Amino acid sequence: MDVLFLIGRILFVLLFFASSVGHLTQSAAMAGYAESRGVRPGRPAVLVTGVQMGVGALLVLLGIWMDVGFILLALFLIPTAFLMHGFWTESDPQGRQMEQIQFMKDLALGGAAIMLLAAVWMLDSDLGLTITDPLFNP
Repeated sequence: MDVLFLIGRILFVLLFFASSVGHLTQSAAMAGYAESRGVRPGRPAVLVTGVQMGVGALLVLLGIWMDVGFILLALFLIPTAFLMHGFWTESDPQGRQMEQIQFMKDLALGGAAIMLLAAVWMLDSDLGLTITDPLFNP
């Protein structure tokens, strides 16, 4: 089971590492998109969320305070779904469909991060292939 959980962690964080790199290397373009969605100032928000995703993904991947990593990722994903992918405001059918897909993806991944957070807290020190136990113990 430990190996399966590790494989799942690796696969889960790949998207966040790629997105983090994009946020940090293409911040000007992403800031323009963020500002077009009402997020101001866009560039600092893009840079902060890029770091947030990168740190969260790294914590999950390495098994260091994974609960903190999953919290960081969920706190990125769920607000982003509503702030950046408000498909209900789109008048173009194709644009509406694309935003709805992104909205649902972010909510699904946010839900997965919350479920994995619960699993980490339930398993606590029984989690294998990690460097530390969870930071928080609810």
